[in-house]
Amino acid sequence: MSDNQNQVDEIKNRLDVCEFVRGYMKLEKSGSSFRGLCPFHKEKTPSFFVSPSRQLWKCFGCGVGGDLFSFFMQIEGVDFKEALSSLAEKAGVALRSYDPHIRSEKTRLYEICEKACQFFEKQLTSSMLGAEVKEYLLGRGIHEDSIKKFRLGFAPYTRNALLQYLRALGYSPTEIFKCGVSVQVSGAFLDRFRGRVMFPIFDLNGQVIGFGGRVFFRKNQVPDKNLAKYINTPQTLLYDKSRVLYGLHAARMNIRETQNCVLVEGYTDCIMAHQTGVTNAVAVSGTALTEQQLDLMKRYTENLILLFDMDTAGDNATKRGIHMALAKGFQLKVVILPEGKDPAELIQKNEEAWKKAIEKPLSIGDFYFQNALARFDRKDPQGMRQISGMILPVIKQIPSAIEQSYWVQKLAAELICAESAIWSDLEKTPLAYGNAEVSHEKPKAEDVSSIKKTKREMLYARILLLLSKNPSCKEIFEKKDTEFFDEKSALASACVKLKKGQELLPAEKELLEGILFEDEVFPQVMLGMNVLEEFRLCLETLRELTLKSELQEIQQKLKQDQTNEELLKKFHAVSIKLAKL
Repeated sequence: MSDNQNQVDEIKNRLDVCEFVRGYMKLEKSGSSFRGLCPFHKEKTPSFFVSPSRQLWKCFGCGVGGDLFSFFMQIEGVDFKEALSSLAEKAGVALRSYDPHIRSEKTRLYEICEKACQFFEKQLTSSMLGAEVKEYLLGRGIHEDSIKKFRLGFAPYTRNALLQYLRALGYSPTEIFKCGVSVQVSGAFLDRFRGRVMFPIFDLNGQVIGFGGRVFFRKNQVPDKNLAKYINTPQTLLYDKSRVLYGLHAARMNIRETQNCVLVEGYTDCIMAHQTGVTNAVAVSGTALTEQQLDLMKRYTENLILLFDMDTAGDNATKRGIHMALAKGFQLKVVILPEGKDPAELIQKNEEAWKKAIEKPLSIGDFYFQNALARFDRKDPQGMRQISGMILPVIKQIPSAIEQSYWVQKLAAELICAESAIWSDLEKTPLAYGNAEVSHEKPKAEDVSSIKKTKREMLYARILLLLSKNPSCKEIFEKKDTEFFDEKSALASACVKLKKGQELLPAEKELLEGILFEDEVFPQVMLGMNVLEEFRLCLETLRELTLKSELQEIQQKLKQDQTNEELLKKFHAVSIKLAKL
């Protein structure tokens, strides 16, 4: 066994696949396994299973599955080397044959992000200006512990201090540029972030992948209105703002425990929410809510709490996010903030008011009802149209017919009109942002144990299962039967090897484990038939299927050459074999 395989096995022995998968999604006990909603495709009924005894996972809906490594590679979108490095660190395994000079581009970029973060953190303690920045952060209500937890820092006003620091560590200007922390101006590389409070952005594993920088003006400095308040790392190999939620690395465990996710807008909102004990808060970081971010949240919960004031509901980006979330099956609630207040400002000025608001969120329906009824006159025909025009698109997006019926009754009562009229208008209301079936990406890769569901392959799989569960099957597995097993099929090859008592290849072992896992989750029993009888029946069916397939192939060839004696003899011989079955 190679040293590399030994290290993989050592990591698998130290990390439990069930506990690891729990870090990304909710699992519940199901027999001897655990199950949950597959993170790789849209589904309403859980078909994703994890086996503690076999240390395997598989979705019986989309077909993907595998071990600890394959799950990490698919969920994080990394290659094997990156998975090996990350999982070894989690497991406390030293990679003996890992050559630091032969590293993927992503690994180098992770290192640059980490070093840049350390550089920005150091600025807070290394100068008078850093002390002034820290005073500003504390003055905004951000605690010392939060500064350390979220690794806040400062980018100095100089043109290329970070660039010089990273180059001295051996990173090239091109690598630094690809990481998004520098810009190119007239052929020269300069620091992207200058004179800004720095908020590192983390992936789910807590690794730095990008930065947000808030402009900072010194005391008595005249603010430059031309400078953007916030700038962010552009899209890189590591960072895609549409697929990242700020603070999720720190919030995901609490989101799973509370089965609620609080969605705020900015970095400071998220940090200060965590300070008050709302450690299930994440931020969209200045972008409109995206499908990918919703998919990310749905790994952990289907309950989402949004924060905005009454006027925000009319914003197109907000409406789009609400309709997407409803289409994906989220249960939405809303916390109404005082006009003009964001969470950070409210927490700083009145933490008790914040806590009361967050403890009593409104359902999305109630929020829209309150908003619409407060803005328009329900006694006026035009006001009635405006109220229904605001509420009906939300009702339309709700997947549950029962829940829809509840809101239709409520709207009819508020407008003092017939329910049938509301239903009629609802039917005419278009879906605000397309069909309720929001687009989803296909699984990133097929599992090695995912097999084409042909009848022949299904028979091979069943024969392999019965052979492994009852060695007595070998006694009725005659030598002549091996000719009916296609050598090109890994399943067929595994059947023959198991019959002969030969060692299976690693890929064949994995196939067998997958089949045993599936039987563990969905046991198939032939009524009134024992294992040996079923095995005999499978062999007979395989013989018949193989001979019929061979006969059809010969017939097709005879259509092209009806006088071919060799084909005619072969056709006759196969026909006799088939008749004898």
